[in-house]
Amino acid sequence: MKAGSNGGSRVTNIPECPIVDAIKNIGGEWNFIIIRYLNEKAMGFNELLKSVQGLNSKTLSRVLKNLQSAEIVDRTIVNTQPFLVQYSLTEKGRSLDPVFEALREWGTRWASTGMEVSGAK
Repeated sequence: MKAGSNGGSRVTNIPECPIVDAIKNIGGEWNFIIIRYLNEKAMGFNELLKSVQGLNSKTLSRVLKNLQSAEIVDRTIVNTQPFLVQYSLTEKGRSLDPVFEALREWGTRWASTGMEVSGAK
């Protein structure tokens, strides 16, 4: 399709894009935040829930299941009496460390200025 023939949009379809695939695999905002905490150490459900401000248990449960399905997070039963589960990053999840380091550097340089990316001037 020619540029501009779709209501002014230049790109109508990118057949294969590793960035899009990665974003689909990693997911949304909560996913990034959970991965960030688990990058520090393995944590239990309640520990994660207490650590991440504004996150509710239903959302945390959904995010953890999605990250497990994507093989980014591993769920391990540590003890059955009392029942204790711990979440940690898999090798695939730990391989995101350079990505998070780059985001940390970008955030330190640009996001900490108080201006939002969504067009703030």
